[in-house]
Amino acid sequence: MRETKSWGKGWAALAPFLLALLSMTGCSNENAGTGAAPAAGGGPKPKSVKLAFITNNSSEFWKIAQAGIRKYEQESKVQVDVKMPPNGTTEEQNQILESLSSQGYDAIAVSAIAPNDQVPALNKAAERSKLITFDSDAPKSSRLLYIGTNNYEAGKALGAQIVKLLPSGGKMAVFVGMLSADNAKQRLQGIEDAIAGKNIEIVDKREDNTDRAKARSNVEDIINAHPDLKLVAGLWSYNGPAIAAAIEALGKKGKVLAAVFDEEEQTLMAIESGTISATVVQKPFQFGYLASKWAHELATKPDVATAQIPADRSIDTGIEVIEKTNVADFKRKLAEMKK
Repeated sequence: MRETKSWGKGWAALAPFLLALLSMTGCSNENAGTGAAPAAGGGPKPKSVKLAFITNNSSEFWKIAQAGIRKYEQESKVQVDVKMPPNGTTEEQNQILESLSSQGYDAIAVSAIAPNDQVPALNKAAERSKLITFDSDAPKSSRLLYIGTNNYEAGKALGAQIVKLLPSGGKMAVFVGMLSADNAKQRLQGIEDAIAGKNIEIVDKREDNTDRAKARSNVEDIINAHPDLKLVAGLWSYNGPAIAAAIEALGKKGKVLAAVFDEEEQTLMAIESGTISATVVQKPFQFGYLASKWAHELATKPDVATAQIPADRSIDTGIEVIEKTNVADFKRKLAEMKK
């Protein structure tokens, strides 16, 4: 009995100290009840960064950009959510922008479909998220940086190819999703400046609003309406395959030449077969990689990243002209990038 009473007295004596110790332990864990694990060195674990990459349509072209995104994800251990407007409309893209910015995305990269019309939507997103553009710029908006092609220079490069293909001049037509997009306007301006004074006339310009069936039927309609048409040019990636399909269906291979943009598989196959003479390719892999990198750094190191933005707030990723002589080598390089 004495031993039992002795232990009871001992516990009674220790109780205040144990309560005090428990109280101190509870006070020192600032993350208790928050669900956040303490980080090494103290403090809560940093929240995961939310990054997004919004294209202007669901073209095959963006698969190459996604390969660039995957490379950056592997290097940096972050996730970049890719969103594609299924029908390539301004309304769809604006809804995606609104949804992501309202969900607290830290940084968003977007290829603007109609840059001037979308300024209010872009600026609203920029109020909540770090906003950059790629492929199609929106310089009148509050975006921080543009990553992509100098589309005017790319247009001039395609125009130079057209001059080579039509040494004696002739009539041509231009096809694109929307002429309101900055990349379309700038490419067309580059073509027009390159062919100026060369006796080459643009007899028609047709929009398809990213409707693939219309993209092809537009070409067929114009070729049928102008029996003396010498060349057709496509300004967006899917225009190349649509042009090739129309030329082959009408039996105009070799009679109506074609010069286009981008490296969709069917475009490259059409260059190999001689249906398309040349394509000016961009660097979509770099779009994905660099847009992911800048979005991540602007979200996590805003002061440092902002200080590193070039004075003209743009990064030119460059172009390359692909013809029958170099298409096989280009396809090999492309396959490597997609891995």
